Amino acid sequence: MRLATAAFGSQDLWYISRASGLVLLVLFTVVVVLGITARMGSAPARWPRFVFVELHRTLALFAVAFLALHVVTAILDPFVSIGWPATVLPFLSGYRTAQIGLGTLAVDLAAAVVITSLLRVRLGFRAWRAVHWLAYLAWPAAFVHSLTAGNDMSIWWVALIEWGCAAAVAAALVARVVFVARGSMVPGTPTATGVPPEIPADFFGSGKARR
Repeated sequence: MRLATAAFGSQDLWYISRASGLVLLVLFTVVVVLGITARMGSAPARWPRFVFVELHRTLALFAVAFLALHVVTAILDPFVSIGWPATVLPFLSGYRTAQIGLGTLAVDLAAAVVITSLLRVRLGFRAWRAVHWLAYLAWPAAFVHSLTAGNDMSIWWVALIEWGCAAAVAAALVARVVFVARGSMVPGTPTATGVPPEIPADFFGSGKARR
């Protein structure tokens, strides 16, 4: 910790932690929005569907790097008392217990989604999708954590990022609800019959789509 503080300074560690947290929220938001819109078959017509799916998957894995940076710099900051156990077990932090705990909860839920995605071939589609629903719980936990754990919401561009992410997810969810509602009123559509939208052939890394 002393080496890190000497190399960067406590203020630098805070800036890095906060900046990586904001980037992480944006990435997480894009991943969630892509996931919601993919379920509606909303990929641009000029793009092959697997490109849309790969973008969703790649951004999710890219977010892991920012997550590691965010957690490590937050722990190393000597002016807050979080502790390494609080990075895995929610609500153990001595600093802003509830706010940091929500961040840890989001990390745990997101980790479950990422790990099961990497093992999706062995798990099968049904088990993978069941766990993947945790992303819808992880995002609000991450959002509230980002909104309350820092003290810079008075900065206009920080607030713009925070509420912009919220607006993007809300818009995607509204579009999804409208899509399901319309589908339920049209006999023979996937949402009306309970059959999920078509799964890309390479979604599980194989030549066959799995139901």
